[in-house]
Amino acid sequence: MLDTGLLIIRLVIGLTFVGHGAQKLFGWFGGYGLKGTGGWMESIGIKPGVFAAGMAGLVELLGGIAFAVGLFTPIAAILLSLTMVMAIVKVHGQNGFWSTSNGYEFNLILIAVFVGVALIGAGQYSIDALLQ
Repeated sequence: MLDTGLLIIRLVIGLTFVGHGAQKLFGWFGGYGLKGTGGWMESIGIKPGVFAAGMAGLVELLGGIAFAVGLFTPIAAILLSLTMVMAIVKVHGQNGFWSTSNGYEFNLILIAVFVGVALIGAGQYSIDALLQ
């Protein structure tokens, strides 16, 4: 049961991050692509914006894939956690804790999931398990 639970967590959260990465990189799923996301990043003080959008998009896309399939899970979890830390520092932290006020509540929950999965492992249904 533990391995099935880890698989569900990894798939849902990992594939969600794949979608966020695709929004930033390609403008898919209602995203703004590199240029639009880069412009928004510059507006909140992250420069150069297009480069930052590209890096964030790559981490979300590739990290999301790796997390979903359970490949190098601790590394993927750390990289995705860092994107959430940056979201807290640059966007959500100033709004307090609660998501209802655009706060960092959800970002912190995601960090907890990433750290938890990294500490206990990706489970039997993962590429990491096949590589052991």
